[in-house]
Amino acid sequence: MTYRTRLPHRTKGPGALVTGGSRGLGLFMARQLAERGCVVTIAARDADELERAAVRLREETGATVRTAVCDVRDRAAVRALVREVHERDGLDLVIANAGVIQVAPVDAVDATEFADAMDTMFFGALHTSLEAFPYLRRTRGRLGLIGSVGGLLGVPHLLPYSCAKAAVGALAEGLHAEAAASGVSVTAVHPGLMRTGSHRQAEFGGDVDAEFGWFSAAAGAPLLSMDAERAARRIVDAVIQRRARLVLTAPAKAAQLVHGVAPGLTTRLSGIAARLLPAAPGRGPLRQGAEAGEPRNPVARLVRSWGSARNDRVVDRANQHEPGPRTSS
Repeated sequence: MTYRTRLPHRTKGPGALVTGGSRGLGLFMARQLAERGCVVTIAARDADELERAAVRLREETGATVRTAVCDVRDRAAVRALVREVHERDGLDLVIANAGVIQVAPVDAVDATEFADAMDTMFFGALHTSLEAFPYLRRTRGRLGLIGSVGGLLGVPHLLPYSCAKAAVGALAEGLHAEAAASGVSVTAVHPGLMRTGSHRQAEFGGDVDAEFGWFSAAAGAPLLSMDAERAARRIVDAVIQRRARLVLTAPAKAAQLVHGVAPGLTTRLSGIAARLLPAAPGRGPLRQGAEAGEPRNPVARLVRSWGSARNDRVVDRANQHEPGPRTSS
């Protein structure tokens, strides 16, 4: 049996909260926490999706799993959620994971998409952190903020996502420094591409079919992406062990290193990569990946089929079947 780091046992709890916990990485992290004896609350915007996830977690782990419909963009709603979890189960560990993924060239988006990404990922993480801190101080608890390698450098065709995740990374590092004296640990997590099935829930603009093609292929490629359940295990271990920072996947670590040593070179290489990505035929509404058609280019269709097959196999276990309110990771 794989050794798993566990939280100290408490009479009430240990209680854990995962936002964006109804599918994808959030669901896998919730499973890890449930297997380690936590009373887990998963929060997201879709009640039906939450209940499907909770039923599966209860059946698989035998743990107490609760659900909460909550929009993390609404601080008052987050305040009520965190208070309820604390009063009912105790609050020992919180993971702020709720997010959206928008894949499009900058010519195909405007400030609305940037605001949407910031509201959900940065302000969602901020609201969760600020509301959880008073309770985590009482338990000397743990907070994990899910950033991304996309927040460590500007990724072409993922600019709203990159900007929001960069802000999450800065928030995590600053909170870690300021909270140290109180006994609360804050872990900044920067995953690279993972096979979470989120390519179906992500939103695409510009040449939607082509954008979905390259993204779904990269997100499922064996050398570029990571098994999401293994990533969830490592993330939960890092948060429980109070690590300050975790970067996942070899490509993400390499990108971080190269950008740190030679940021100008990294930016120029990103410019070259951007020229290989699909051009925007015009601005229009973003569409979810589940609505995308096949790329027109036969080579692109082959690459997409090869790369996305591994990601497609995760869809059921990750509860990614039906497009719903945008809360993915």
